[in-house]
Amino acid sequence: MRAFLDALYRVAGGLAAVFTVGVLVAVILSIATRQLGIHIGGLDAYAGYSMAAAGFLALAHTFKSGEHIRVTLVLSALPAKGNLRLDIFALLVACVIAGNLCWFSIKLVLDSYAYNDISTGDDATPLWIPQLTMAVGTVIFFVAVLDETLRRFQGKLESQSEETHYE
Repeated sequence: MRAFLDALYRVAGGLAAVFTVGVLVAVILSIATRQLGIHIGGLDAYAGYSMAAAGFLALAHTFKSGEHIRVTLVLSALPAKGNLRLDIFALLVACVIAGNLCWFSIKLVLDSYAYNDISTGDDATPLWIPQLTMAVGTVIFFVAVLDETLRRFQGKLESQSEETHYE
C-alpha cells in the first residue's frame, strides 16, 4: 500500500508539472497569435484552467515532500511527546479541512455537470471538465493528509524521515 500511495503522489505531482507546462504553452501561444493578428478564443481560459489544475494536483506531492509552509517554532519548543500530540491535533484539523474541500470540490463537479454549466468565455468549455482536476487533486490531498495522520498515530515522523520515530 505504501508503494501505491507514494506512486499516486508522484503521479499527481507529475501531472501538476504537465499542467504547469500547459500554462506556459497557452501564454506563449496567446502572445504569438496576438503578434500575428490571429485570434484563438479561449487561450486565456485554458491557461487559467491549467494553472488551477497544476495547483490542486500538486497539493498531495508537496505536502508529502514536506514543502508546505509550517510554523515549527512552537513544535520545536515542546518535548517529543507534546510535539507528537500537537502534530496529531494539527493533522486531524487538516483532515477535516481537506475532507470538506474534497467533498465540496466533488459536489461542484457534479452540479456543473448536472446543470450543463459552461464557461462564459470564448471557449464555451463545460466547466465540469476543468473542475475535475480540482476534485481529483483534493481527493488525493485528503488521502495524503489522512495517510500522514495515520503514520503519526503509529509514531512515525514525516514521510521523508522514514528511519526516525517518536519515542
